Amino acid sequence: VDPVRDAELINLELALADLAQAEKRLERLQKERAKADPIEKEALQKIVAVLNNDQPARNAQLTEDEELTIKSLGLLTRKKMIYAANVADADLAEGNEMVDRLRDLAASEEAKIVLVSAQVEAELVELEDDDKNEFLDALGVNLEDCGLRALVREAYDILQLQTYFTSGETETRAWTIGKGWTAPKAAGVIHNDFERGFIRAETISYDDLVQCGSEKGAKEKGLLRSEGKDYVVQEGDVILFRFNV
Repeated sequence: VDPVRDAELINLELALADLAQAEKRLERLQKERAKADPIEKEALQKIVAVLNNDQPARNAQLTEDEELTIKSLGLLTRKKMIYAANVADADLAEGNEMVDRLRDLAASEEAKIVLVSAQVEAELVELEDDDKNEFLDALGVNLEDCGLRALVREAYDILQLQTYFTSGETETRAWTIGKGWTAPKAAGVIHNDFERGFIRAETISYDDLVQCGSEKGAKEKGLLRSEGKDYVVQEGDVILFRFNV
């Protein structure tokens, strides 16, 4: 088993696929000449040059306008990367020699790496919460910072995403939004009418809600906030949107 060799092989296959796609598009633009977008042509030339130099497309330095012209191509090596290293349960806390080699590769590519144990994840599904914590303690890790949860968190971070919640008597739902989104834009994820007719966002932080035990308890302690259209939603906010259309 050689994870670095495997990763390099996969990266090579992805790069070859991107190169074929970029060259095909560039060839078409060169045939069109007068109709061709010079910004897109310049972007593709940069991409092709980088790929021919055995580098991923994300290493090409593009302007914002150039980036927009090649977005529809969905170049795989233009995307950010996370390496997920599947290890034995005993190696979940610290990794091993092969993980160290993969870490070096990830660092050279400015990529992330997360340790995951498929064996551990399968066993966790069968355990109650208390048993899960005891099991993970014995491995030197905790539920929040290992395995699939760590992978999801890294993915959210690299994609600049976050979660807010809505909660009622019958259900609680999580909604994925971009970091830096204002309350009206976040409300639009639920329904366009929420954004169009936005009035205010009654907001409690997740930690405050858990500590108080209920919305009523949070309100009594002055932790329920009424936020306006300029409010930037924070990770873990629990929100009730008021709107009118």
